[in-house]
Amino acid sequence: METAWTPVLLVPCLVVLTAGLVYLHGVMVALLARSSVRNQVVVITDALSGLGRECAAVLHRGGARLVLCGNSCKHLEELGEDLTRTSDPTVTFPPKLVVLDFGDVDSLSAAVLEILDCYGCLDVVIFNSSLKVKGHAETLSLQLDQLLMDNNYFGPVTLAKGVLPSMMSRRRGHLVLVTSIQGKLAVPFRSAYAASKHAVQAFFDCLRAEVEEFGISVSTVSHTFISCSSLPSRKPRGVSPGRAAAEILKTLSSKKREVLLAPPLPKMAVYARSFCPNVLFSVTAAGARTSAASENM
Repeated sequence: METAWTPVLLVPCLVVLTAGLVYLHGVMVALLARSSVRNQVVVITDALSGLGRECAAVLHRGGARLVLCGNSCKHLEELGEDLTRTSDPTVTFPPKLVVLDFGDVDSLSAAVLEILDCYGCLDVVIFNSSLKVKGHAETLSLQLDQLLMDNNYFGPVTLAKGVLPSMMSRRRGHLVLVTSIQGKLAVPFRSAYAASKHAVQAFFDCLRAEVEEFGISVSTVSHTFISCSSLPSRKPRGVSPGRAAAEILKTLSSKKREVLLAPPLPKMAVYARSFCPNVLFSVTAAGARTSAASENM
């Protein structure tokens, strides 16, 4: 009887052991990732968004020297006070605050100088900013197209070009672009948004190869969308700020060049765009017709 039961008991034991090892590996990776940002100067743009706040909280607890950027001085001060009040002052640093608005490209040069003056150097810049719009391409004005390009392309690019000389002189640094999967996959009725995301994705992909010899890493984290809602929904809720922030923290440690934070179906669509584009084009066209028909009903 003992011999007969041994194989039966062995399988669940192996499952439990494997699950335990996977859990311990995840814990160790998280601890190492958090320790990797200690004393690092980290800039977070759009720190007032759900993802920006989550990244700020995680990195602040990890001992990073934060430079928080946003378009409201008052709200930045409130965020800084919240982080300071809920942290241990012996292992954390009071965050520096810089007003930065990607939509106002003319003001970015002064903002870049202010960012560099905070600590005199930079280790990490997390480009977290996104302006979305949905509509038929022919109905969107060129002014709206320009607004999206300013926020989603020209703003991040201007900041990247402003901080690169400092990083190149030190021969170290890490640029992390938090972007949308629509930088790889065009979705109907989001022409201006997808175009801006394709543009910024291409810029950082080119930049990665150009600055590697200077010891600078460039990573892109592409998600479906960031969902801040905790309410139940019949629609996919995207990626939570907590999960996205954890992935960004791991990326800072691993310096992985590209991270695709998406469910299986969108990932398959990205691969389909490369290997069987005509099939994908037919599927998206059918979806567009269905959506247009439902709007007319």
